[in-house]
Amino acid sequence: MPQVVLRPGDVVHVGPDASVQFSGDRALTFRIIRIDPRVTYDGWIWLDGYVVGPAGNALQRRRIFVRQDGLRPIRVNRVPAPRNGSRTAGRP
Repeated sequence: MPQVVLRPGDVVHVGPDASVQFSGDRALTFRIIRIDPRVTYDGWIWLDGYVVGPAGNALQRRRIFVRQDGLRPIRVNRVPAPRNGSRTAGRP
């Protein structure tokens, strides 16, 4: 299986394939904000980011050490920002 290329902003499922510490109900959805460039054990990486809740909101900032090939990318539907800089109707 080819290794997934990760970038800041990507959202991944972190489960037992990434590390035994994320087994069962400890699995999480994680939005990556930084990939540590330091060399570690072969196939393992440090990631900085946020645990993401069901509504897509950031719940907790974390730093995790995981097997890169155990991460599963999650497609996220993002709402684009307004192009003209306008605010939401009804707000000052």
